[in-house]
Amino acid sequence: MIREYIAAAMKRAHYEILSDDEGYYGEIGGFEGVYSSAPTLEECRSQLEEILEEWLLLSLSKSLPIPVVDGLELKIKEPA
Repeated sequence: MIREYIAAAMKRAHYEILSDDEGYYGEIGGFEGVYSSAPTLEECRSQLEEILEEWLLLSLSKSLPIPVVDGLELKIKEPA
């Protein structure tokens, strides 16, 4: 489930070329603080995905709200 969620969120990523050939910047709307910059687009994507995963794990551990993406919702369910 988390892999599907990450893949869906990464489809929402937006990338920009930084001025003066300084590389690329990427972010995912709706995920505050999830952004990356790197010399190549591939490195930027890879870093962004890693940062998203860390952000999700931290948010889950602290019971913080996580956006629903394409109908996918991540949350820890209380045991019955």
